[in-house]
Amino acid sequence: MPIRLLSPEVASQIAAGEVIERPASVVKELLENSLDAGANTITIHVEEAGKKRIEIADDGSGIPADEIELAASRHATSKLVRSDELFSIVTLGFRGEALASIGSVSRMTITSRVDGEKEGTRLKVEGGKSGKPSKVGATVGTTISVEALFYNVPARLKFLKTDMTERRAIDTLVTRYALAYPAKRFQLTDGKNVVLQTTGDGDRRAILAALYGVDVAKQMLEVHSVEEGMTLAGFISPVSLTRSNRKEITFFINGRWVHDVALSTALMQAYHTLLMVGRYPLAALFLEIKPGDVDVNVHPAKAEVRFRNQDQVFSFVQRSARKALLAYSPVPNVASSLWGGRATPVESNSAGLDWAIGHSDPVNSEQLSVNNRDWRLETEAQSPISNLQSPDSQTQQSSFARIPLLRLIGQIGAAYLVAEGPDGLYLIDQHAAHERVLFEKLMAQREMKNIASQTLLTPSTITLPPQSTQLLISQLPVLKYFGFDVEEFGPNTFQIRAMPVLFSGSDPSAALRALVEDFEEDEAPMKDEVEKKLAARVCKRMAVRAGMSLSKDEQGALLADLEACDSPRTCPHGRPTMIHLSVDMLERQFGRRGAR
Repeated sequence: MPIRLLSPEVASQIAAGEVIERPASVVKELLENSLDAGANTITIHVEEAGKKRIEIADDGSGIPADEIELAASRHATSKLVRSDELFSIVTLGFRGEALASIGSVSRMTITSRVDGEKEGTRLKVEGGKSGKPSKVGATVGTTISVEALFYNVPARLKFLKTDMTERRAIDTLVTRYALAYPAKRFQLTDGKNVVLQTTGDGDRRAILAALYGVDVAKQMLEVHSVEEGMTLAGFISPVSLTRSNRKEITFFINGRWVHDVALSTALMQAYHTLLMVGRYPLAALFLEIKPGDVDVNVHPAKAEVRFRNQDQVFSFVQRSARKALLAYSPVPNVASSLWGGRATPVESNSAGLDWAIGHSDPVNSEQLSVNNRDWRLETEAQSPISNLQSPDSQTQQSSFARIPLLRLIGQIGAAYLVAEGPDGLYLIDQHAAHERVLFEKLMAQREMKNIASQTLLTPSTITLPPQSTQLLISQLPVLKYFGFDVEEFGPNTFQIRAMPVLFSGSDPSAALRALVEDFEEDEAPMKDEVEKKLAARVCKRMAVRAGMSLSKDEQGALLADLEACDSPRTCPHGRPTMIHLSVDMLERQFGRRGAR
């Protein structure tokens, strides 16, 4: 095939593919243009997750009438002249590609007016082809409407995710910029619903309250540190407030939202030894650094940066966050009982959980001990090892999943149960075990269509970030099926009026947070798997946590309930509920059978 120059149309669509990946990319480019134009009020309106229409209006400086055609051309910008200026960028945009890229894959209309002009100017661009500018009435500022995104590149449309996922990407983007620019007024609407609205009064904590609720906003720790020409400001969460992923960790550098692994790692290092494995903080941090010390021209979407001295920046972020944590977080005291002092009785911390699952009467620990003490007399068929020799494969699998009758010994570390079995010692993770018990109980009630619900005396209210709201709304019918009565109670706010009796006494808002906290952007469960996934998430949050001291009755009841489960060896998420230390292994460790 001979070498030839690409047509301008093909070249523009290829270039657009590097800048405009999805509707959120359009919002980002236009939003940053509005901020660069000095806008104080920015209104974003989207329809059908941005696929049908995106409109952003601002009260910035506007585009002069004689420059509006040039503004829609590729590599046309007012923010950069010489190549050496690439290493001292102070604006969010600088490449001059945004409007041209958007116009090449949509039907775009630009309406703008600068102060001093009597009329505004309107320019229409369709598939990269510009029409003639026309005069219209308009206020000072710019309004850009993008319709039928990717109408001329249908292959790109096929790669877009669901409307819910695309909406969440837009919501996440706008809320982050609202936090970064608290002195600007933002309004985001999706169809007829107002998703986010800020006052522009400069109060970042008030914006946090709008995103996460007042309780979360009050707990956030303020960070402010200055060192060698660098300034770090913002908020991080205390060690008691965490998430199961890194999605709520946000960094802005010189007003630009970036994805930088090193910065996230520096923050996590500040929490070293303070967080459980698999838990991550919430953070909204804003780093100001000399423009010459950071290179923003390393990624088409300007989402990645390079530092002149990365180690210095890393250490600065780590020290600043750690200092805030130590300043606000008290040093935990070690219980006197751990030092050999007289132990004081620990009051049960079960929060009203149903420990009698599967039993008609509350379990008595002494009776349970009597019932379990003769496990050695059980037939050999009850042993998982001997059952593996059964010719019936289904029986083999079921027997292998089951556990033998165990004799409770006690609890250690307020996290694990210790039990003796016919072939050794069992260490049981109380949280994972209770997850399994709750899950099987809930799913059994579901099969019988008999999930009892209990009305709350005082309804519980929860506020979620805009990007999580649509996810929860989509699952409200499933929640109702499981015994939760949840209704919308204002923008991004929900009220819980009832919850399953199985979880009575627990925090109902924790159940809702569990549904959205672990949700992955690319997760698309099959329809018949949704209910089980939701049930597993709720049970994970409602199960007793490590650190809860359980009474003897509660320990015994949990152990008995676990024995009765169909799949007692793992929690609903696949994590093991127990570790088995066989007698043979113990004897080898103590040298009773020679060296290994």
